[in-house]
Amino acid sequence: MAALLTGSAAFAQIHKMERADTSAVAHTYDLNPVVVTGSGHHQRMKYTATPVRMLSSQEIREQGITTFDAALTRMMPQVSMAPNSMGTFLRLNGLGNKYILILVNGQKLSGDISNNVDLNRINMARVKRIEVLDGAASSLYGSDAIAGVINIITDQPTQQLVSVMSDTRVSGKGQLTESVNLDIHTHGFGSYTSFVHDRADSYQTTDLEYKKGSDTETQPTIAPFFTGYRSNVLSQKFTYSPNRHLAMNAYVDYSNKITDRPATRPDITGGTDYEMRYRGLRYGFGGIYKFTQRNSLQADLTIDRFRYGKEYDVETKNNAVGDFVESKRQRTIEGQLKGVLGLTANSTTVVGADWRRDKLVATSGNIDQTAYTLAAYAQHEVKMWDLLTATVGLRYDYHENFHNRLTPKATLMLSPGPFNFRATWSTGFRAPGLDELYYHYYSVNRGKPQITFGNSSLDPERSNYFALNAEYRTQTLAVSVTGYVNRISDMIIRQDISVGSSELTMLQAEFPEMTSAEAAKLERYSRYVNSDRGDIKGLQVNVSANLFDGFNLSANYAYTYARTENSGEWSVLERSIRNVATLAANYHHAWGHYALNVNLNGRLQSRTYYTSYENAPGYGIWNLHTTHTFDHLHWAIIEPSIGVDNLFNRVDRRIDSSNRKYALYSPGRMLVVGLRVRFQ
Repeated sequence: MAALLTGSAAFAQIHKMERADTSAVAHTYDLNPVVVTGSGHHQRMKYTATPVRMLSSQEIREQGITTFDAALTRMMPQVSMAPNSMGTFLRLNGLGNKYILILVNGQKLSGDISNNVDLNRINMARVKRIEVLDGAASSLYGSDAIAGVINIITDQPTQQLVSVMSDTRVSGKGQLTESVNLDIHTHGFGSYTSFVHDRADSYQTTDLEYKKGSDTETQPTIAPFFTGYRSNVLSQKFTYSPNRHLAMNAYVDYSNKITDRPATRPDITGGTDYEMRYRGLRYGFGGIYKFTQRNSLQADLTIDRFRYGKEYDVETKNNAVGDFVESKRQRTIEGQLKGVLGLTANSTTVVGADWRRDKLVATSGNIDQTAYTLAAYAQHEVKMWDLLTATVGLRYDYHENFHNRLTPKATLMLSPGPFNFRATWSTGFRAPGLDELYYHYYSVNRGKPQITFGNSSLDPERSNYFALNAEYRTQTLAVSVTGYVNRISDMIIRQDISVGSSELTMLQAEFPEMTSAEAAKLERYSRYVNSDRGDIKGLQVNVSANLFDGFNLSANYAYTYARTENSGEWSVLERSIRNVATLAANYHHAWGHYALNVNLNGRLQSRTYYTSYENAPGYGIWNLHTTHTFDHLHWAIIEPSIGVDNLFNRVDRRIDSSNRKYALYSPGRMLVVGLRVRFQ
């Protein structure tokens, strides 16, 4: 959006430089980039009072990454992922999906399946950068921002009249990503079209499983370790900037995804009667008016629709092949109004108002519920002296079910020379989701019933986040150390309840569709309740250095100690990881119209904790990727690439059973080949 406000003279100058400034001859790492998520307005990273970690499209491309989960896990140690047929279970600083607010250009991305986010909805072909803000951020962003905020900033190029780009990546296990972009920009008008197809086959790391009730006897299975899928994302955005003050936009994103699992067979276990099918439609419009360089008003309206269900590929008692049974439908309508004001030469004030309405329709239990939220917020940042910057913020939310909520924030930053010393206190809250309030859920998975009840008496979750940060940043070296504590009250968990004779009678009355055979397999059911509290302590160290011309090294480390207390007993938070490090070395050199880029990156992590199961062992994964850029042609830049994922063939081959949980989902060493062509 900001790029559209650049004057026409600047556009002309950029166009003149286009042929000289290709990736074949120009390649630098900016250790002081512009970010927006921490403060709500554009700032250089060095000057933001709230630390933000940023991944650029250049870093993502150099590592041969085409998926959102790979971008985060390869480069951010505080993030972990657990893919499954229901989506991706995402964790940030020890906390799961529901505590992480995912934004696209500042607007919330909705849609989840049993608290698993469908990350395939994110159009990686348009990602300009990914910004990650750690810790509670509800003073600016409202509910859900307890673990942090992930903001995906998309790109709308303005350098050329017409630009076409194709990007293809192929690797083992049927993994294929293909994206095509068509960009048109002329006389202030822009049209940006993209299509992304992503697919992967299901695979196993072992074809055995333990027999039920045994940890020694095994039997063959076709159950996938990783669930294959096919997904598509089609995006269209229009922009119009009639002058240097006004910029407007309208967009629509359509996504679909279907799993690709082995079908049920009578001779072997592990098959499934149906595939999971997801569809998302996200559209909106908005604009920004810049009165002056430091004073602007922005308005946006976003509508996000998401639904998923079961598409049968095996005939069953109640369904024919091809039948689709909808499980859940979600809709979010959100309107935002934000002003960024430079009231004095040394201050920036952000004020805004939000209105949001959520709707949930779930087939099981005949749920059809809505809830709305109204909010107003203000944040004032002032440079009081040459070395000291202070920020205070306050947000007021009115939730239809939980009424009033205030979330304040305060930061101080001392900046002597190239150093920054920051102290942050921020608060967060999370209103219970409509599923947690109203679920009356019944499903059968491989013959075993699953039952979950909502709880309309739940309280909102609340958090207090404290952080101290020390940073040294120049053009060649950036070092940051952050220590934090995040304390959460009234955490919402699913409590397992054992099924006795009286409970079974109640459940059969609640769910008359449950057969006698299914009831005989029912051992427990779940109900959402407020736990006592959570306590997360952590340390992060980030280092990035331009050691010499063309060579960059980055190293990141995250220590996380995450616990939860329930009824006076402390336990390690499920799926938390104590120690993770990510490392990357990148070398780039150009010879005339040819450039070579070599990237070596690794992720090293300790075991993953599971409270009721065997802990998953730690691992180390290394990936090597090379990109070769050819700029000989006047009409195109061609970038073939080749690399190897999982150089040392690390695989978790433990035999699956009910007490096995995993952290490493790689199938092993794989060759990766890509081709990127930009026509101009």
